[in-house]
Amino acid sequence: MANEKATKGIYQLNNGNWAYRFVLTTEGKRKEYKRSKDENGNPFKTEKQAARAREQAIREAHVKQLLPVAKTIEKKTVGEVFKEYCEVGRKGKAYTTKRKQDSLWSNYLLDRFGDKYIDEITVAEVNDYLAELYIDFNFSYRYVEGFLKQFYLIFGQAYSRNYMDADTYNKLCVLKNTKITMPPMKSTDNKEIEVFTKEEFEIMDKYFKGKPVETAYMIGKYTGLRVSECYGLTWDKIDFEKGVITVEQQMQRQDGIVKLLPLKTKNAKRKVYMCSALQNYLLDLREKVNKFEIYFEKQREQNEIFIYDINGDMISSLMLVNTLPNGKIQTEYAIKHHSRPLKEKNQVEFNFHKLRHTYGTNLALMNTPEHILLKQMGHSKCQTTHKYYLAVSEEGVQELKKNLECM
Repeated sequence: MANEKATKGIYQLNNGNWAYRFVLTTEGKRKEYKRSKDENGNPFKTEKQAARAREQAIREAHVKQLLPVAKTIEKKTVGEVFKEYCEVGRKGKAYTTKRKQDSLWSNYLLDRFGDKYIDEITVAEVNDYLAELYIDFNFSYRYVEGFLKQFYLIFGQAYSRNYMDADTYNKLCVLKNTKITMPPMKSTDNKEIEVFTKEEFEIMDKYFKGKPVETAYMIGKYTGLRVSECYGLTWDKIDFEKGVITVEQQMQRQDGIVKLLPLKTKNAKRKVYMCSALQNYLLDLREKVNKFEIYFEKQREQNEIFIYDINGDMISSLMLVNTLPNGKIQTEYAIKHHSRPLKEKNQVEFNFHKLRHTYGTNLALMNTPEHILLKQMGHSKCQTTHKYYLAVSEEGVQELKKNLECM
């Protein structure tokens, strides 16, 4: 080796030609690069030639470090990927989630996308379809969001199995400026939290009084439980001494069979505190149940069925809080039938989930700390809980405007 020159990484050989060297560190390991000839085998005759070659070599080496090793993409249709996702990608998912995914696929996505190669699907194609569902089909915004989630799941399955390259996946699901998105929300759909008024509650209190679904109504009104959680409630989950209901199961139908299943998310499992109105109602109901066991003994024996609980054990339907006095089991469909008469006779737009929204909004109105409300409602995301406070803020703005008029 001859003299090292002033130019960094360039040196002259004993034979008068020039060479370069540099070091790169990859994953903690140093690697030295040396060269005295170009790609055609010609020696560097001048210092300038060696310097230019060194700069080019450094750029190429950095690019190789950043780029992943290219993989051969296996061609798969959207239908093939969804089938694979159902077999291996959704283990542990709740039964209701699987049922909804299957419904969206068989009723809508299969015909439109089933035979298309998944790596050829474009962002525009998916966005146009979502807009079509929302605007032309007039599906609810929340329902169309289910399609968006399903596309993300299918594309994620494709990318993880090497049926889609990184660039395509990033455009569809990652990059903020290009990824598939929901169409703009209609102004009529912008109100996300709907609640019952005091007057509507007075009407419903009278309407449900003495009806077989009164217990479900009371639980929904005073705890905000989801309808499946309400009908899955058993007496052993109510602690009257502490005034607490333990929510850890839900009633679902699987292939026509009523079962008690685990909740969809970890956060949904919770303890809900009872107010005195509900506690007194349930205490009175429990006393009535003790009498039912005597007065309706034969009927209860005839109507008793055994259902699977969350542990896979068989339990009596008589353990359910919403079981009728004669022992007949009730499901969520019992209370859903009351939406029409309430609307036709009393002009009340009733759905059980609106009881939950009202309960959450009332807690927000009482300045319940957000982290407490999140636990009480069983939300998995704080953004969901925050909507109740936004609804309260809007109500506060309206009250402010009203007060300003009085000044």
